[in-house]
Amino acid sequence: MTRRTILLAIGIAAVAGLGALALPRGEAGDPPETPGPGPSDAVSPAAEPRGIQKLDHLIFIVQENRSFDHYFGTFPGADGFPRDAQGRIDVCIPNPYLGRCSRPYRSTSQRFVGGRHDDVASDKDVNGGAMDGFIRSLKDAQTACLIDPSEKGCRDILGPEGQPDVLSYLTPAVIPNYWTYARRFVLQDRMFAPTDSWTLPAHLFLVSGWSAVCSDPTDVQTCRSDVSLDERQERWHYGQDPIYGWTDITRLLDGADVPWRYYVGGGTCWDDPPCSPDPKPNTNATRNPVPGFVDSARTDLHDNIRGYGAFYTSAKSGKLPAVSWIVPAEGNGEHPAALEGTIRRGQQHVTRLINAVMRGPAWGSTAIFLTWDDWGGFYDHVLPPVVDVNGYGLRVPAMVISPYARRGYIDHQTLSFDAYLKFIEDRFLGGERLPGKPAEPRPTIREDLAILGDIRRAFDFSQDPRPPLILDPVPV
Repeated sequence: MTRRTILLAIGIAAVAGLGALALPRGEAGDPPETPGPGPSDAVSPAAEPRGIQKLDHLIFIVQENRSFDHYFGTFPGADGFPRDAQGRIDVCIPNPYLGRCSRPYRSTSQRFVGGRHDDVASDKDVNGGAMDGFIRSLKDAQTACLIDPSEKGCRDILGPEGQPDVLSYLTPAVIPNYWTYARRFVLQDRMFAPTDSWTLPAHLFLVSGWSAVCSDPTDVQTCRSDVSLDERQERWHYGQDPIYGWTDITRLLDGADVPWRYYVGGGTCWDDPPCSPDPKPNTNATRNPVPGFVDSARTDLHDNIRGYGAFYTSAKSGKLPAVSWIVPAEGNGEHPAALEGTIRRGQQHVTRLINAVMRGPAWGSTAIFLTWDDWGGFYDHVLPPVVDVNGYGLRVPAMVISPYARRGYIDHQTLSFDAYLKFIEDRFLGGERLPGKPAEPRPTIREDLAILGDIRRAFDFSQDPRPPLILDPVPV
């Protein structure tokens, strides 16, 4: 039995291509967008917006593969690394390659190998709650270096005592802008990935609250939970017929006439037939699953799935949609692999996006949610709660950046990407939830779980809107 199965049982018992995206419809000629309250959230034209009604634009920036302890394990006041009586990091992970345990170490590196990050690795990392299997679940390059550290290139991916880089942690010297956002706005130290698996399931949860396989994509009753998606036919690929048969949040937004967009790398060829090669960075289908939903494929998505250029244009003009998701292209996602570039490039990408919003006329009515899709195999010490057969997964970094965000606040609520969906639904859909049983065979309605915190607590809507905080995208 897996960790999910065992702990869930205990919990129940206890409780009793038409082209590249560059200018597909005219980036500079977008029609005016005036997102407002959803039908059941309407306010009198003369009334002053209150609470979340002050937020007309919700922006979700999702980067790749980092754990909370890896980025913020030493952040003052956060639930970071356990400490001993002398204040030293009190962690030592069994290392079968060295015949002893290994301790976390501070890294100034820009490139990392990371670790295996799927449901199998998650079970090994968590190790029944001991949170000490992160080295045992390694494979490939790091394992080879642990066996023979003298091999070429091994010095760059091992710590000073031969530790694998899954035990590394970063400080403001490496990610200064992220730490600045965390210090000045809201850091969430209990944001759990929605499932204990990899990128695609996480992004499916991001937009739909579920990850599943459907034997007949046109019949949602044939869909069953699956967070592995380890077979090619279980994943939608660009140019193929859609295979995700359940409902995603964009369908609810469309039904309520709430404008949304999903921003990807400008070279992304997601339509059928595939477009010709483009030198611009592209976004893999694992991070861009919306066209893979059957209901979405029945609509014209070309105005909704756009390149980064469209985002910058809309931010400058103040014509941002009500809901935006921005996912990384190859080279700016911070994924611990050579093709993903460096942490520096990822931080530059994120900073430029945030600066664009802060410089634009929509800043005063915007909330930016910054997070990472899964833990990437990096160490984290907090045991994820088990809410259903699908998760949660290990902690990931997360922040809220807004004129109404609390200043220097650390949010200790238990959160997951389901809290993002709930916030969208409460702001623009009158609290309407994604369909549960009997309409769809989801194991739970994640937004309504009692354990899930409320993102509203990250805001103080009584305060005067805070001014922009423009940061240098290249601070180091």
